[in-house]
Amino acid sequence: MRVVYRDFNPAVFSFHKDPVLVLEEVWTDQELAQFQQAMQQATWKALAEMPAVAKAFPQCGNWLKADIAQQEADLLLKKIALPCIAEYIESFPGIISRHLNFNYYSYGAGDCLSTHDDTDEAYAREQGKRPPRRRLALVTYLHSRWEPDWGGELIIYETKKDATGTVTLEITHCIAPQPGSVAIFTVPRFHRVCRVDALAGSHRRLSIAGWFMTEHA
Repeated sequence: MRVVYRDFNPAVFSFHKDPVLVLEEVWTDQELAQFQQAMQQATWKALAEMPAVAKAFPQCGNWLKADIAQQEADLLLKKIALPCIAEYIESFPGIISRHLNFNYYSYGAGDCLSTHDDTDEAYAREQGKRPPRRRLALVTYLHSRWEPDWGGELIIYETKKDATGTVTLEITHCIAPQPGSVAIFTVPRFHRVCRVDALAGSHRRLSIAGWFMTEHA
């Protein structure tokens, strides 16, 4: 489903029926400015400084990642505290705890994220501890301007299997990083971020991305 945020009824939407939700015009100009100012003050780490992650995503440029300050985290969580998210998360049996993990990301020209389904968590696994299960992935775009020629689209796939049992991926969604929009989709689901084109110049694809997760015994 793709819908303007103010017209969205989260009480009747279900991720069980529609696994991909795109909300448009979620953030006001003032809220975008608040996020952008906070991102300027954040402490950033480049992909090359995260060896395990870089190994999982080779040849993906050198995008940046940073923690979200508490004030902006509260703003994010207040906006996305939707009944349809809670309903989906609580539909999984045997939950012993629930987790959120969101970070700032900044992609410049040449940066991308190769195809994955958010289940390969080896690079994030703590020794002797099973990580929480990612249930819903979220990305929201915080830049003020983005042109079609600049790339950076979120591509989402559906898994197909032919008569011989060969598994292929079929594109179901191509989501442009439209300023102020939010995309949420169920995990596992194959997806990737297209490479930001050199035509973007010094413009950067700014976002918050992460997961709603559950932990089980």
